[in-house]
Parts: sequence; structure tokens; C-alpha cells
Amino acid sequence: MKWVTWEHVGVDRMACAWLITKYLDPQAEFLFVPAGHKPLPEGAEAFDIPGVRLSHHRGHCTFYTMLREYDLADPILHRIAQIVDEADVMQEVALEPAAPGLDLICRGIRLISPEDLIALERGHLIYDALYAQLQSEIPL
Repeated sequence: MKWVTWEHVGVDRMACAWLITKYLDPQAEFLFVPAGHKPLPEGAEAFDIPGVRLSHHRGHCTFYTMLREYDLADPILHRIAQIVDEADVMQEVALEPAAPGLDLICRGIRLISPEDLIALERGHLIYDALYAQLQSEIPL
């Protein structure tokens, strides 16, 4: 399936792409358009673009919206959503100490990547590592 988002990916779009390929669509093909570009490519599911189904809603990031829309109940994914939410959306109270670091790392990945697709691939390692660390913190 084709998925489309704005170019110059950041913390939320990297997280969403990771979620898509890991849990929803392993064969996902990602397309990137400039911010504000209309119309969006036909036949592609848009995400993290204002006004689409899979975007920020009720003050939460797109990653959080995707968990709700696709009924993904994994508690580790929900913890990641809290971190991404805090990194991507202005919060009045900081609860996740990892959020600023995750945002900083994702911005750095974007800067050292020659294109968005490579940034997404590199971001996958970060989110795989974050998932593994959070999973390791769960008492047996």
C-alpha cells in the first residue's frame, strides 16, 4: 500500500512510518510531498498531514491517533505514543524524560539523511531500540 506524508520527516512521522511497517503494512511504500501540497496522490493513505484521518486529533500526535484508529493495544506502543506526543506536541507538563532526546535525535537523523526515505530507514533503528528498552523495563 502507498502512504503519503509531508517531506522533511520528524519525530512523529518517523514513529508513524515505523509503526506502519512494523505492525500494519510490512510492504509499505512511502511518498513525500511538500507541506501544503494539494492534491495528495490518489490511492495513498495520508498521515501526519493536517485535516486527514491519520493526523493530530484531540491534542495528540499522529502516532497516538494511529494506535487508536487501528486498535493497537500493546502497552509499550502506548508508552512510545506518550513519548512521541510530548516530543511532537506542546505539553504543559513534561512527564517523559526521553521526549526531548528523541526529538533531538530524529531532527539529527533528518539532517544527516540525503532524503526522507533514508531518514525513515534510519529512524526505524531508533524506534526498534526504544521499543526494546521499554520492553526490558517491564518486570517479569
